[in-house]
Amino acid sequence: MARFAATFHEPVVVRVALVSPYALSVHGGVQEQVLAMSRELAGRGHDVLIIAPDSSDHSSYDTPATVVRLGHLLSLPANGSRAPLTLSPRASSQALRAVSNFSPSVVHFHEPFAPLIGWATLWAHRFPAVATFHRSGDGPALKWTGPLLRALAAKIDVAAGVSSEATTTIETAAGVKAELLFNGFESARFVAEPRIRDDGVLLVALGRLESRKGMAHAINAVRTHNDRSSQKWKLVLVGDGPERAMLEALAAHDECITFEGAVSDSEKRRWLRRANAVIAPSTRGESFGLVLLEAMASESNIVASDIAGYRDAAGPHAALFAPGDASALELAIEQSLASETIGRIAAARAYAENWSMQSLMDKYEVLYDKARAGFTGTR
Repeated sequence: MARFAATFHEPVVVRVALVSPYALSVHGGVQEQVLAMSRELAGRGHDVLIIAPDSSDHSSYDTPATVVRLGHLLSLPANGSRAPLTLSPRASSQALRAVSNFSPSVVHFHEPFAPLIGWATLWAHRFPAVATFHRSGDGPALKWTGPLLRALAAKIDVAAGVSSEATTTIETAAGVKAELLFNGFESARFVAEPRIRDDGVLLVALGRLESRKGMAHAINAVRTHNDRSSQKWKLVLVGDGPERAMLEALAAHDECITFEGAVSDSEKRRWLRRANAVIAPSTRGESFGLVLLEAMASESNIVASDIAGYRDAAGPHAALFAPGDASALELAIEQSLASETIGRIAAARAYAENWSMQSLMDKYEVLYDKARAGFTGTR
């Protein structure tokens, strides 16, 4: 993937509504992007409103934005995962009311076709609409809802995709021409904690404990290595999900394997700073490997499955292995640890800076202005 240089842009937009179809109360890449964008926008002097599902969520989030949560939360299968969303038409109407009361300069929808909280706002099209598409890969939902998606797509003023796979997916499904951008991250936050290395090798794998994340292969690789080596590896799995019980059984109470469960963002960053290597063993469904960039920014080695989303993010700075192959993963870990140098870690961190949230929001502010310029109201 090409590098993106930050460009100076005099901001015009002063009020931005960010709409997440997924609940902030459940960890996920889209939710992380929404929160990080809200912090960056607020830091630029903009007023920010976040709309998300889950009216039962009363948590405080690390953002100066106003957060409005609406609707009963459901967990539905989507693209090999579970999507924490709402199917409440009432919540969608309430979201439109909240956005209208905020009177934004632009509404920025993330995954705008994911039901249902943003649909009323998008359909009404009272404000300039920018859409970001994260999903890669087709599926029954996209195929069966083509006419509805195309009707909603007509309400979008400007669209962006986080990867080439995401842009291709949405153009095929709904005819949306999306500008290729990327997922951004707040790089400075990942070196705020001190770099701590324990005795021995600590491997960290982050993500939802579900089949496509490939955590079983990480467990098998570590157990195989430890069975035949006197230099044991420790593996920490950070995240939770439907396969946790199965994975715990696979680990068989191995004292070298720890399940941390879901953790806060700050705890996640602390684990990244402790890791000798961060493992990303997903087998599919990753539109963009943001976790790899976060690990690079944390000055860790990277070992990732050789899938499109991870290749795009990693460039030359990760040890890639055949997805689903625990033996190949074990070998990639060994090679990554053996080849670590100060210079290689520094080069990876510098590379990751190209995907900073500051650079990303420079580009989105241009898209916000473009949406405002082309907006003609309800149509």
